[in-house]
Amino acid sequence: MLNRGVRSSSKRATFFRFACVGSTIALLDAGLLYLLKDLPGFNAYIARVFSYTAAMSTGYVLNRYFTFHHIERGRALVDELLRFFSVHALGGVLNLAVFSLVVFLGEQAELTRFWAGVMPLIGVWVGGLVGMTFNFLFSSKLVFDERG
Repeated sequence: MLNRGVRSSSKRATFFRFACVGSTIALLDAGLLYLLKDLPGFNAYIARVFSYTAAMSTGYVLNRYFTFHHIERGRALVDELLRFFSVHALGGVLNLAVFSLVVFLGEQAELTRFWAGVMPLIGVWVGGLVGMTFNFLFSSKLVFDERG
């Protein structure tokens, strides 16, 4: 059954693979965020720009060869990369806006030390869900389509 889902070209299977990639890169994003945010010269916002960029780059490779493996590619790699980064940059703006809102609201609230420390992680996940939905809809139409 797992093998069938991995090889299937159905929208449901493709979205499931996209969500698996999204979960993987969200872990990478959150891990890098927490590694970088307390370094000198960094804060949660600056660290997130770096962590999101690394996650987006990893996401391209995983989506190209795992999620949308069944799509015949007539498009040049450079064109596909430009489309991918354009779509995901817009999704990233949504993702970072939601992340920033969650972190900002957490900073304004009188939270316990635990919850204040967890707010960036919550921001990554909520922003990630918003960004993932946007990115899937536009990636399947503009980046990994069969038109080439």
